[in-house]
Formats: sequence, C-alpha cells, structure tokens
Amino acid sequence: MAKAFITGVTGQDGAYLSQLLLEKGYEVYGMARRTSGSGVQDGRLRWLGVADSVRIVDGDLTDLSSMVRLMQSIQPDEVYNLGAQSFVGTSWDQPLLTAQVTAVGVANTLEAVRLTCPAARFYQASSSEMYGLIQETHQSEKTPFYPRSPYAVAKLYGHWITVNYRESFGMHASSGILFNHESPLRGIEFVTRKVTDAVARIKLGLQDKLALGNIDAKRDWGHARDYVKAMWMMLQQANGDDYVVATGETTSVRDMCEIAFAHVGLNVEDHLVIDPKLFRPAEVDVLLGDPRKAQAALGWSAETSLSSMITEMVEADLQRLRTR
Repeated sequence: MAKAFITGVTGQDGAYLSQLLLEKGYEVYGMARRTSGSGVQDGRLRWLGVADSVRIVDGDLTDLSSMVRLMQSIQPDEVYNLGAQSFVGTSWDQPLLTAQVTAVGVANTLEAVRLTCPAARFYQASSSEMYGLIQETHQSEKTPFYPRSPYAVAKLYGHWITVNYRESFGMHASSGILFNHESPLRGIEFVTRKVTDAVARIKLGLQDKLALGNIDAKRDWGHARDYVKAMWMMLQQANGDDYVVATGETTSVRDMCEIAFAHVGLNVEDHLVIDPKLFRPAEVDVLLGDPRKAQAALGWSAETSLSSMITEMVEADLQRLRTR
C-alpha cells in the first residue's frame, strides 16, 4: 500500500486529495498544527466522509525538526505540500507569518524529504497569484512572474525552491501552478464562497446585502475536485516538472455573482454593495491560465463548468443554513 503525506490536509484541497488517494488505495497521513481548533479542524474531511480514514499527525511547517521526525517515521512515497497561510488579503496584515509558513515552510518540507526519504515524490502547491501584474494574456509555465501581494511573493519562493531542489538534488519534485479553484469546502473568506453563502442567506431571509470590492476583477475558476487529480497525475510521471492547472477561461466577479443570484431567482443588482475598503492595496485584475501542457503531458482537463460549481456551492450553503 502506497503512503501519502499531506500538509494542509484540513483545507479544501487537502480534503479532496485525501478522498482521491483513499479511493486509489493509499494510506493517507495528514499533518495538522497543534494550534488548529479542536473538534473543527477535520470538518472538511467529515463533509466528504473520509475523516476516520486519514491518520492525522501533529506538525508545523515552520519547525524543520518536526518535519524531519514526521518524514522519518512515516517514510511516505508521495508528499503533497498544500499547507500555507493561504488567504491573499491576510498576507498584507501578516506578511512575516506568511513568509515563514508559505515560503520557508516549503524549504523545510523539501529538506526533510531530502534528508530522510529522498526517493519520495514531492508536490508543491504553487499559485496563479505569482503572475500578478500579468505579462502575457494567457499565463503558461514560461510566462514571467510579477507577484502583487506578500502571499504571491511567498508562493514564488516556494515555487523556485522546489525547482532548485529538483535540479540540485535530482528529487522528483513538481509544482502545480493552480489557478483559482473552489468548491463547497472553500473557506468563507474567499470571494466565491463569500458570494454563495451570502446568496443562500439572502434567499432564506437571514441578510439583505452582499458587500464586495473590485467586482470587475477576472479569474480563471475551476473545481478543486478536478484540480487535485492533476496533483496526483504529476507525481505519476517519470520526472518532476511544473504545470499550469486551469480551465483556460476567465470570468469577472460580477458575472460569477450573477450566476449565484440567478440560481435562486434573485437579481444581483438588488443586493450587491461595493465597499471601497474591500479593494486590495495592489490589485490583480485578470488571470487566465494556459493548461495545454497539463492536457498534453498528463492527459488532464477541467471537467466542471463554472456554472455547475457555483450552483453546487449555493446548494451546499443552503443546506448548511437550513440544517442550523
């Protein structure tokens, strides 16, 4: 039985990846920080019905010694580094924490793998935010990066240190440059889930308005369930490499809101309020991925449309609120 080790296992991607790997017969170990909220840290795993099958272990990306001990004791075949301070907005308020976790944490994990289980295959969760002020209309693996937030800068370090370990030490290390990917398990602070939760609340009469910032920003949105398949596929290749994972289509926040409101028979203009305080200090206006390399080399492509994903999220939020 192959063994997989996942940092950030309690997040959206960690939960879907755990489900996928368990279905494929893996023994799955997931790392959680000791400071994570007791009783709620495995909520996403429970939503998918896999919490009792994932072996949760204590560890911290900022503590090299803890990473070494975990790798030494588990001896995983595959390591998926999904752990991070992952919210862009928070990175301006906590830039040093973001650097320690999202940047240096990658080096700690790679070093622990190199020292204790160098044959393990490593996946790094890179981000489309690294492109920032876009240098090309469609962003590919060769597009220059121009990060526009402390989060994106930290992710860029994590990306390049992964490349460096691959080239310096011959490690099977891959980076997935994932564009925005959402699901009913997305954190409430992210714009898609903020929208779908608000739509559900407005439909049920629990609130009346939705406040957003730059609704003209455009993103390439896919479903996390599709994107974790690409992560696994990367580690099944003969050699490590970097891949853009995206749908190849871009949609504005405004249009995404219209899909969500229309699903419950509401008019977005009756409820949407623009709040200048919600604009980023440095905005990323457009992101649009070029997934042709992943399609050709991995045989991967996005399967879920934006409309299907948003309606799935709205229905999940309606279910949550009705249950409460």
